[in-house]
Order: sequence, then structure tokens, then C-alpha cells
Amino acid sequence: MALEFTTSYVKDSLAIFRQYKKLAEAAMAQLSDEQLLATIDQESNSVAIIVKHMAGNMRSRWTDFLTTDGEKPDRDRDSEFERPPATRAALMALWEEGWDRVFTALGPLTDADLGRTITIRGEAHSVMQAINRQVAHSSYHAGQIVFLAKHLKSTDWKCLSVPRGQSAEYHQRVLRGEASQR
Repeated sequence: MALEFTTSYVKDSLAIFRQYKKLAEAAMAQLSDEQLLATIDQESNSVAIIVKHMAGNMRSRWTDFLTTDGEKPDRDRDSEFERPPATRAALMALWEEGWDRVFTALGPLTDADLGRTITIRGEAHSVMQAINRQVAHSSYHAGQIVFLAKHLKSTDWKCLSVPRGQSAEYHQRVLRGEASQR
């Protein structure tokens, strides 16, 4: 995805969220249904569990974002790490629902809203701090999804960025206008 120059924090944040969503989706698309549920050891989470947790977090943080606490009283965080959705379709529906809440909450905001106060777990945050917190959370877990997918696919992994050993060639293609900068 090519970088779009902007001086809007909200617009840039939305682009970053879309970038990490797309990255995680590209990794998940390479996995079989069984691999979505696989763990690498007894202490690790599967991709499906990470997605379930991310969706629960997004639902809690972004539902009624400006008017209610970002930790909803009905959220059962511990259950997010148990019993993943049984099918890829159910998993992806949960994923899309979570991201829809992010984009629905952020879409109407302007940079003038960044200094407004919201709460998360009873603690005051500026809108900008809440966005930063979610960007960090989303990128952290998107990285876990990519790591797990790459591990599970092993030599069948299809690189999601510049393939190893091809940086110089890619740079030349960018300079010639043949490739978008990432």
C-alpha cells in the first residue's frame, strides 16, 4: 500500500489500521482451516484465538467510543482466549465486526477531536492516546499472526513484503516507478 501524504492524525491512523488489517488478512489467507487453530506450544495462542481476542478488544474499546468506558462491563476478556470460532467463516465474521467498530468510531472524527477525553478502565485518555493504544495493540497482534502463519507455512510461505535477498532489486523498481513503496 502506497503511503499517502497527510497531516491529519486521524486520517493517518485509519490508514495504519487498514494496513495492519490487510497484513494480517494476507497471512491468514495462506493458512488452512486447521492451521488457524494450531498452536506452537501449550502456552501459545492460535491465530484464531488472537483474532477472537482482537475482536473482543475492538468491540469493547470502540463501541460508543466517545460516551462510554472503553472496557465494557460485559466484556469477558479471559473467555477471548478459550474456544475459538469453529469455522473460518465465523472467525472472519468476528474479525470484520471488530474492525467495523474501529472504522465506524474513527471515521467521523477530525483532528479537532484528538484532545477530547474518554475513559478506558476508568482512566482518562485523550482520543489521541486511545488511538495510539489501539494502533499499538493491533500492530502487536498482527505481527503475532504473521509470525505464526510464516512459521506454520514454513517453506511454502509467500512473503508479504520485500522477499529476502531482493531489497536492492525492489528499490530499483521503486525508483523506476514500477513498484509502490510500502
